[in-house]
Amino acid sequence: MRSLFAVFVLGSLALAGAPDGGRVADPRASERLEMVQRHLVSEGIRDPPTLEAMRSVPRHEFVPPSLASAAYQNRPLPIGLGQTISQPYIVAYQTEVIRPRPGMKVLEVGTGSGYQAAVLSAAGARVYTMEIFAELATSARARLERLGYRATVRHGDGNLGWPEEAHFDAIVVTAASSHIPPALVEQLRPGGRMVIPVGSMYGAQNLLQVEKDADGVVRTRILLPVAFVPMLSGLR
Repeated sequence: MRSLFAVFVLGSLALAGAPDGGRVADPRASERLEMVQRHLVSEGIRDPPTLEAMRSVPRHEFVPPSLASAAYQNRPLPIGLGQTISQPYIVAYQTEVIRPRPGMKVLEVGTGSGYQAAVLSAAGARVYTMEIFAELATSARARLERLGYRATVRHGDGNLGWPEEAHFDAIVVTAASSHIPPALVEQLRPGGRMVIPVGSMYGAQNLLQVEKDADGVVRTRILLPVAFVPMLSGLR
């Protein structure tokens, strides 16, 4: 009986649930499950919506075809224009920090290939994501639409945030800034939370958690040392 149940579970997981409710064959589902267990759960990621999103989003769709075989390794991969897709653990960690829940309005700064946006969307968030490179913004928008993830993509300078859509319940920044951009703090809703890497491209970087309480008081704390590509300014 136990073996029959295991076969049923694995068979169900191999039919990936698309965000729109459809079911399509997913030959790499087992790799994704192994990635989550080996690199996320074993390293302390516990938030159920985060883990479920990481189990469901096909990372191999968000990397260049030549690197698809490495998609479920726990390391960043180049996506062109000097940018990278973050390693799965960091994507999960940043997602867990903001505690994504259905209906949350989340701003992502640094769309890249769209993987983090897809994970946030899969966790139920209403995602607004910004990318400074027009080429990446265009390709990420098409990719997210093709795969059925709901996210509004904008070619824009993340240092300035997205004032027309403020305020946000959470903000996820995926490139290292030399400081916490004031515009992002202003656009964070009271009671909201931001996660952002801060530091130098050539020196130490730390991932920070920024919280704004109900009175608008902002508090920060260091979470862990990281290494991200630099946050740029000026549209590309």
